[in-house]
Amino acid sequence: MDFKFTEAQLMLQNVAKEFAEKEVLPLADIIDREHRYPAETFAKMAEIGFTGIGTPVEYGGSGGNDIDKAIIVSELAKKCASTAAILSIHTIFAQAILKFGNEEQKKQYLPLMAEGGWLGAFALTEPNAGSDAAAARTTAILDEATGEYVLNGTKCFISGGGKANAIIVFALTDPSKGLKGMSGIIVEKGTPGFTIGKIENKMGLHGSETVELIFDNCRVPKANLLGKEGRGFGMAMTCLDGARIGVGAQAVGIAEGALEESVKYMHERVQFGKPIAALQGVGWYVADMATKIEAAKWLVFYAAWLKSTGQNHTQVAAMAKYNASICAREVTNLALQIHGGYGYMNDYPLERMYRDAKITEIYEGTSEIHKLVISRSVLG
Repeated sequence: MDFKFTEAQLMLQNVAKEFAEKEVLPLADIIDREHRYPAETFAKMAEIGFTGIGTPVEYGGSGGNDIDKAIIVSELAKKCASTAAILSIHTIFAQAILKFGNEEQKKQYLPLMAEGGWLGAFALTEPNAGSDAAAARTTAILDEATGEYVLNGTKCFISGGGKANAIIVFALTDPSKGLKGMSGIIVEKGTPGFTIGKIENKMGLHGSETVELIFDNCRVPKANLLGKEGRGFGMAMTCLDGARIGVGAQAVGIAEGALEESVKYMHERVQFGKPIAALQGVGWYVADMATKIEAAKWLVFYAAWLKSTGQNHTQVAAMAKYNASICAREVTNLALQIHGGYGYMNDYPLERMYRDAKITEIYEGTSEIHKLVISRSVLG
């Protein structure tokens, strides 16, 4: 077994690391405090090719696979989890179009998402349909006379939904069939009948906007159907498998960033006449943090490898996300403890990392849902 990155992946990691240091870190605290979407950073990610990662070159993308994507996302998350989340969520749209879209949809949307500066999003959750997708009530009924789908309903907690240029909305094209009547519909920003509702005031990830989407007789062409009618739930679950690898990469990056901050602080902070790095008890914290991170990292990259090689990755993706999210919470907690009172102040990035880490246990499936996926897979 080869646990090494390729030379190309090591180069990509260096590029991502440098980009995170020069372009992401200087804005990390600002966008957190101002709850501001980092549009300038996203534009630069488009220029450098990050927004096209995983999209084939023939559609304007940068090529690459899920391992490459995880490398970039984790490096960005070390400095700013919001920026990492924005890129990770954006790629869900492109991967869904690539996997389920027809050739016209690929030619229309993939270049815009890869190099045209468009942002993509994914809308499944509803006020009464979080973990229970079967409770979804948003409809998309085909008007045979006009050849348009008419959307009505509300989606909530949609990451990037307020800034996205196009969103894959999962709605019931045949409500009588429940989940078997769910389909994926592409809805573009500015479509009449589509408005942004509440913008959530969140605990963390302040740079990644989370919003409510409202559809009131919103009409979109029949050509905007993604895949086939009634296949939406399966498509959504497939997309979530990939998204969970992305969240795992975010969580690993947050944890690695917290460890890096802690090591730096421990060499600088002097107590009882010596740097606290010399204190055995604090050193044991670092041992725990480093071990948890290394285990989480390679489970995430194993899941990415399975997906990139076309193998079944549902169980491992759930394991990777579940484990990495716990790692992020525990490591940021220890890092904050190492920093003591300073860590609690927003002069240091630890309190932001601590807040950002928590969402990784919740979105793209809660830890409890992942334990359900894993247990069912193991038990058969």
